[in-house]
Amino acid sequence: QVQLVESGGGLVQPGGSLRLSCAASGSIFGFNAMGWYRQAPGKQRELVADITRDGITNYVNSAKGRFSISRDDAKNTVYLKMSSLNSEDTAVYYCHGEIGPANRREHFWGQGTQVIVSS
Repeated sequence: QVQLVESGGGLVQPGGSLRLSCAASGSIFGFNAMGWYRQAPGKQRELVADITRDGITNYVNSAKGRFSISRDDAKNTVYLKMSSLNSEDTAVYYCHGEIGPANRREHFWGQGTQVIVSS
């Protein structure tokens, strides 16, 4: 069982930057994809960005051009670099990983890290 632990959240002013990290307790090399989701108060959890084993990235429209996801398989860590933050980015950010074929897919989630964008 792989555990995912997020860090790097906090309070940041509008226009500022943060880098979130997701450290896995085991190897992420075999994961189909790793990603970041977020959930704002009163809203559904949404995918922010993900990255496949081959390094292909995908972003929600609101994150394009501002966020960058990357993975370091040697460190079993996934990062989300966020810039030009605004109040709509305020949410709990969750790391997610999926592994296995479609008929036996497993999903792993971290406990979340809070990001608050406020002056």
